[in-house]
Amino acid sequence: MNLYIEIENGAAKNHPAYENNLLQAFNSIPSHWESFIRVERPKLTVYQVLDNPEPVYAKVNDVWTDVWLVREMTAEEKTAKQQAIRNDFNDREQAENWSAWTLDEATCTMQPPIPRPAPDQTKLDAGIGTFWCGADSNWKDSPARPVDDNQYKFDFLAWQWVQITS
Repeated sequence: MNLYIEIENGAAKNHPAYENNLLQAFNSIPSHWESFIRVERPKLTVYQVLDNPEPVYAKVNDVWTDVWLVREMTAEEKTAKQQAIRNDFNDREQAENWSAWTLDEATCTMQPPIPRPAPDQTKLDAGIGTFWCGADSNWKDSPARPVDDNQYKFDFLAWQWVQITS
């Protein structure tokens, strides 16, 4: 559907309206309404932020449109984001199991020293997962998951499933 936005003194006024709504209200598109093109919120890279969660309306190449104010993070913001990732990673239960993992600054994700092997569907079907074993500094198959898996969690230090007790 076509959109239009009301213009007053060269500036957008209010929000865009559907063409059909304007036609119903005015029987034509009023002269102070101009064509508007909706632009979806951009997908941000790991170190970009929106200065405003809402777009501003601006005329770009003679067409009114959404303009999203995206900027690169400052050095301080990047450092804070990286530190928050490290803190969250290290504050989890049994975090010492993953002490060999490091932050990949390009993706801002924690990475193992050895890439994870491809999933083995036969093992997955049998309830066997492949997890990082900090004691061995390698990927290792777990014992089969108990049938009633909602009552168990994996203990990475003991390398076994343990029943959850409340």
